[in-house]
Amino acid sequence: MIKHIKLAGISLIMLSLVACGGSKKASQKQKPVYQGQTSGRVLSQSERDLERNTPVIDPGEDDFKNPPKANFSSNTARYIYTYKDIAKQEMRMYGIPASITMAQGILESGSGVGPLTSRSNNHFGIKCNGWRGQKVYHDDDRAQECFRKYTNPKYSFRDHSLFLKNRSRYAGLFRLDADDYKGWAHGLKAAGYATDPRYPRKLISLIKRYDLHKYDEEVLNTGEINQIAQEQQKNQRKNQNRSLTYTVKKGDTLYSISKRHDLKVSQLKRLNNLRGNNISVGQKLKIKSN
Repeated sequence: MIKHIKLAGISLIMLSLVACGGSKKASQKQKPVYQGQTSGRVLSQSERDLERNTPVIDPGEDDFKNPPKANFSSNTARYIYTYKDIAKQEMRMYGIPASITMAQGILESGSGVGPLTSRSNNHFGIKCNGWRGQKVYHDDDRAQECFRKYTNPKYSFRDHSLFLKNRSRYAGLFRLDADDYKGWAHGLKAAGYATDPRYPRKLISLIKRYDLHKYDEEVLNTGEINQIAQEQQKNQRKNQNRSLTYTVKKGDTLYSISKRHDLKVSQLKRLNNLRGNNISVGQKLKIKSN
């Protein structure tokens, strides 16, 4: 009897140890990752900023749908299937026609298989200019220029939206009707987005050829341009004529300040009636006219 009790006690101890071990193992979970992170890849500071400061793309879903196993007729058809939902979501949030986003992506990424995009997930050719994430170097207007590299293509789409939304030169575009893709195509060229004189024609041709305007209609017909986009457009109009200033910090130059605020050095000097290039720490500079 005593022997049986001892054996039972040993068994209970063993079970307890196993349970504790299992509990300990279960508690050793991976550290939480930033929303949108995939495959355990670490996001750059700039990508974390995109996640924290803007609404989430496709909440509750992984990145974007994988293309079906069936073959596509072309790389462009595959590209449209893969990224149309992200373009529509960006339209809901920022008011940029999905057709324009898709046409620009197709044109500038080579339908997703261009050399720069293949190396960097950069679908819109956005250059470094203050980017704190990974970078790649690629021949463009000049040899080996610096371009932003993204861990996931969706960050390229979000950065494209913010690139247009946060620069005053594109403010006029957001006063156009959300389905006016022709106005957007010509407006991008007029605002200096591209130097190619045929750029508007190329975008419009792609939109018509692949019926990309139907994605604008899908968003508009369901009233899905949400309050965020409307508020942003309202604030954009409200602040359009407001004078903005920048306070010079240690290490700043007229060149670095002009690049940061999408200006030319000559424009910055003209706004501030500067004859030379000397500036001092604490000095306030106009970066936008009244």
